Amino acid sequence: MSEKVFYGKGVRRIKEEDPELYESIEDLDKNIWNSKVLDYRTQKLIAIAISATSPESSSFLKQVSKAKKELNITKDEMMDVLKVVLLTSGMMSFNKALQIVNKLYD
Repeated sequence: MSEKVFYGKGVRRIKEEDPELYESIEDLDKNIWNSKVLDYRTQKLIAIAISATSPESSSFLKQVSKAKKELNITKDEMMDVLKVVLLTSGMMSFNKALQIVNKLYD
């Protein structure tokens, strides 16, 4: 697992202004990514699928970029994830995510 990075200006500011709250956020993150059953790769694929359904695309882009770089997630694996997104969240989410995947992998 990689070093923790919390995206968003708000959380970065919390680190300076409220270290205790930031520490709680870090602890939550640590507990979530240290699953007893699912491995980190599987958890990351789930996170990618969930972020694909978000109306804004920056979190999906960050999730896929990090997974591709750190876990060598292939385009075929991404397409399997996007098929689940298509089935569960519809064509809009699928198309938005597919455009990002195509840009990152082509």
